[in-house]
Amino acid sequence: MSTLTFRIKMQPEPEGGFTVTVPALPGCVTWGETYEHAIAMSREAIEGYIEVLEEEGLPIPSDTITEPIEALITVASSEAA
Repeated sequence: MSTLTFRIKMQPEPEGGFTVTVPALPGCVTWGETYEHAIAMSREAIEGYIEVLEEEGLPIPSDTITEPIEALITVASSEAA
């Protein structure tokens, strides 16, 4: 078994939660109520997508990252408003 890494894009939704897409896997879209839930759902969606590709004997796309990766980091501060 090998390990695959895919980039995801998370879009906050006005009504709450996050829509998640996987650029390297066309049509691989999911949603989560919280950030953590969206991450878990994206992992499940990617695993399902890969499973179908393998069952059908199709190649698994690679996610070659050529641009900077953005991330949000949350830290605690006693002076946070």
